[in-house]
Amino acid sequence: MSETVTQDKETRGFQSEVKQLLHLMIHSLYSNKEIFLRELISNASDASDKLRFQALSNADLYQGDADLGVKLTFDAEAKTLTVSDNGIGMSRDDVIEHLGTIAKSGTAEFFSNLSDDQSKDSQLIGQFGVGFYSAFIVADSVTVRTRAAGTNPEDAVQWHSSGEGEYTIESIKKESRGTDIVLHMREEGEEFLSEWRLRDVIGKYSDHIGIPVSIWTKEKDEEGNEKEEGKWEQINKAQALWTRNKSDIGEEEYKEFYKHVSHDFADPLVWSHNKVEGKNDYTSLLYIPAKAPWDMMNRDHKSGLKLYVQRVFIMDDAEQFMPTYLRFVRGLIDSNDLPLNVSREILQDNKVTQALRNACTKRVLTMLERIAKNDEEKYLSFWKEFGQVLKEGPAEDFSNKEKIGGLMRFASTEVDSSDQTVSLASYVERMKEEQDKIFYLTADSYAAAKNSPHLEQFKAKGIEVILMFDRMDEWLMNYLTEFDGKSFQSITKAGLDLSKFEDEAEKEKHKETEEEFKSVVERTKTYLGDRVKEVRTTFKLANTPAVVVTDDFEMGTQMAKLLEAAGQDVPEVKYIFEINPEHELVKRMADEADEEAFGRWVEVLLGQAMLSERGAMEDPAQFLGAINTLLTKV
Repeated sequence: MSETVTQDKETRGFQSEVKQLLHLMIHSLYSNKEIFLRELISNASDASDKLRFQALSNADLYQGDADLGVKLTFDAEAKTLTVSDNGIGMSRDDVIEHLGTIAKSGTAEFFSNLSDDQSKDSQLIGQFGVGFYSAFIVADSVTVRTRAAGTNPEDAVQWHSSGEGEYTIESIKKESRGTDIVLHMREEGEEFLSEWRLRDVIGKYSDHIGIPVSIWTKEKDEEGNEKEEGKWEQINKAQALWTRNKSDIGEEEYKEFYKHVSHDFADPLVWSHNKVEGKNDYTSLLYIPAKAPWDMMNRDHKSGLKLYVQRVFIMDDAEQFMPTYLRFVRGLIDSNDLPLNVSREILQDNKVTQALRNACTKRVLTMLERIAKNDEEKYLSFWKEFGQVLKEGPAEDFSNKEKIGGLMRFASTEVDSSDQTVSLASYVERMKEEQDKIFYLTADSYAAAKNSPHLEQFKAKGIEVILMFDRMDEWLMNYLTEFDGKSFQSITKAGLDLSKFEDEAEKEKHKETEEEFKSVVERTKTYLGDRVKEVRTTFKLANTPAVVVTDDFEMGTQMAKLLEAAGQDVPEVKYIFEINPEHELVKRMADEADEEAFGRWVEVLLGQAMLSERGAMEDPAQFLGAINTLLTKV
């Protein structure tokens, strides 16, 4: 044990989010107490991996001890369990950063969603990750003694906390590099002060760790009594899981390894383990989580795979091997073709990196296609968690745009539900014989889309329309321009043409009505002036007197709202005002000889159309004034 030399001791308060996380740990995860050991051993394994990598360029970091491993000791009388490693260790600043704060933006918002429902919270913890703080599930206080590799014994640090509002940190003397974590067990954790219990947990969770995990055992005499002397006994196989044959690895082992690399609480949805030999030699083990992490949509969300080169750990979160729209994928890639001293900068322009990125991307998309084909319920659960992220794909990955489009799910007028269950392939199968476009509508919400007046003639003619109401859908459709040879057509654009779905009699009638209404259109245009881009008649409406639409190549309403929400300057959207000559209110307006009264009718119909399209209007007072004046004359 370390000889403690107290100096520059200080007491610090936890970041408020850490306090909430510790409370959540202690009160929500008692049914899974044993995971604390998995997490601490995983962290120790990571520390050894990082030392092995840094020692490639500085062998002195080993300081005569190159046999990396994790060691466990316990003292039943003192009620302590110690997890020790001789890995990279931590400096004072490292300790404060990693054990005193959660250095991610958005944590306050995450914790604001926590409730008194422990079953819900224990699921949320899986989205946040468990890690070091899981020690407080079984311990009423934790002491960490650590010394960074390459530093002097006097540079070691001790951290201590009871998991409440604060912790202490002080300088100590520690002869060996690495970290000792001493857990002062609460009553509920005393079951782990037993050799057989520790062996059971390590065999269950840590068999796949690539470094030895050993426990101090005492020899017994012929009568079964423990002798004074003892020895270290290795418990796990200490063979990296991805280096083994797939046929030798069980499903539970794959699941536990996923929890090791991801610090997720839940089992993965699916995984793919592949060894490739040829132009590029590499092994990949890729997992798709069942639940999205809480910060998936945050800009600082860490994404990417663990990178190994010839079984030597190189870096965490190597984002170069996975496109941003697949940032939810977890796992690792082990390459034989990259140099051991590879850096992020070298990876950025490396041809091997690009080849591995393309291969991993296709493998993930193939995994998703397989789920979508064979297990619709499982795929829809994936889409609910990660659909928003996958929608970023067409803009980022042009070569796989068709595949990504096939994986997307939407609501539509065919299914009376806001659930996004309709694939583009199923939509194309149901298209009418004369239909050559995929019709869609973007709106602020499902209710706004479902009840949009733009749908009236589509419903009357039995034409299916895809309903899009996610914030990013309008942006998505700038890149997802066609699928299966069929182009997309927004039904709120001026270029919409439904004439091919009309018979000759309908076409002739519409032509006559349009001619009769020319003067009404001109009067309306004269009144509105440059407030609208154009005024014209439309026959796509049934129960609605008027709508506004935009030109095919002009920014749509939803895109303008998206940019405004992002704080960007948005050019004014000039709408085309379309009036329905078959509606009674429009006929009433057309018969109005008094120009002032005619203007009030135009204000009412335009106001209604703008309210339906944008959810707001430029001058509500003018709209209400026109309504009130007309009502007084009824």
